[in-house]
Amino acid sequence: MNKKIKTLLFILGATVFNIITTAVCFVILLVFYSRVLFSRLPEAVTAWMMPAFFIISIVVSFLVYRFAVKIMTKKVDMEKHFDPIFGPRRRPGKNQINNT
Repeated sequence: MNKKIKTLLFILGATVFNIITTAVCFVILLVFYSRVLFSRLPEAVTAWMMPAFFIISIVVSFLVYRFAVKIMTKKVDMEKHFDPIFGPRRRPGKNQINNT
């Protein structure tokens, strides 16, 4: 398996991990709200809690993902196994013709 395939699989796996983490955080927040806060807060708050929980879930999943990647980079040499996602920018050299 070459580096490009490994990189693609890593990106797909990380995306699935991020989506699952977001969904789990959202469900945990909904369960917490329904068990603890629902009876104590007015009904008008419920309409605002869903988008807030979704945004909180995205932020938490981003932080968990960032922490997981940081741990992975300490244990695995990423440059050895994965192809760079963004390569260096090509600048016109002396031998190239400027078409402007």
